[in-house]
Amino acid sequence: MKRDYYEVLGVSRAATEEELKKAYRKAALKHHPDRNPDNRREAEERFKEITEAYQVLSDPERRSLYDRFGHAAFEQGAGPGFDFSAGFEDIIGDLFGDFFGTGRRSGGRGRARRGQDLRYDLEIAFEEAAFGCEKTIAVPRLSGCETCGGRGAKPGTTPKTCPQCRGSGQVRFQQGFFSIAKTCGHCNGQGTIIANPCPACGGSGTQRKTVQLSIKVPAGVDTGSRLKLRGEGESGGNGGSPGDLYVVLQVRPHPLFVRDGNDIVCDVPVSFVQAALGAELEVPTLEGPARVKMPAGTQSGHTFRLRGRGIADLNGYGRGDEIVRIVVETPRKLSARQRELLEEFARLSGEEVHPLSKSFLEKVKSMLG
Repeated sequence: MKRDYYEVLGVSRAATEEELKKAYRKAALKHHPDRNPDNRREAEERFKEITEAYQVLSDPERRSLYDRFGHAAFEQGAGPGFDFSAGFEDIIGDLFGDFFGTGRRSGGRGRARRGQDLRYDLEIAFEEAAFGCEKTIAVPRLSGCETCGGRGAKPGTTPKTCPQCRGSGQVRFQQGFFSIAKTCGHCNGQGTIIANPCPACGGSGTQRKTVQLSIKVPAGVDTGSRLKLRGEGESGGNGGSPGDLYVVLQVRPHPLFVRDGNDIVCDVPVSFVQAALGAELEVPTLEGPARVKMPAGTQSGHTFRLRGRGIADLNGYGRGDEIVRIVVETPRKLSARQRELLEEFARLSGEEVHPLSKSFLEKVKSMLG
């Protein structure tokens, strides 16, 4: 007695076409005879049962009859019969391409193939990333052969139809109780054979060339930014579209500036005397020097912000700022006179004129009890 088709596939009666297909793939792969060499006969019967269920339920007309009359709908000529070879390669090509090492593939040399994408690593200066620039790059890539127009055949000749697959790009063979299609090994699925290859490209239809391309680098890019140049990759096959070129940027470090988002940070060293008495400093920016007034008593690490002197926003939302960070330099070598003056300064100043150090010492004493 036949089992219910829905039960065979393990789906509900409301299963969608996609759910049926998924269930069939799972069950068919599990019970395929080639995967069960130790129990091949039983697996073959189980595989037939699964395939029969799928053929009925995947066809709207057959499924409707089955839902109304059950198995009786296909007994005594009441409905269409089953064929486990005709049309079954479509299921195989769709579901079992990985298993058999084949897949559904349309034959014929006319099948267009998109070209490969390419990557080009480009190093630019810090200022070029900040303001944008134009660059010319040399890109080696496969391009269509100019001699044969990308056909691969010697000029004046044409490719011949493959005698093995007769132009289809596929050959069929029997696998148990059904037939499947496999890519033709004689023409590699092209459907044609080049008897007289082009002397310039050796029959490939492509040649490796180095092309000069001019690219615009927008302001605000950073290390890792990618620029996509459509159609500048390798040539496609059989009239297919070319691939794309991805330019990946690497920004060289700057000797004075460090980037922080769209801001730039510049450490400016000043002397102990300048920090104590105050000074007017000349600081570098990406557009030349600028003047900053540093008040008396400025501490090391204090920052000044120069509005709009940073990096342009990549999306066009203005520019960042430049952060000038003060670094007070402590003299390493003192003359006898300098040491004498500093010691006198220390005696005259007293502890109360060092609020930061005084506060620190008080905290230490409090912690130690």
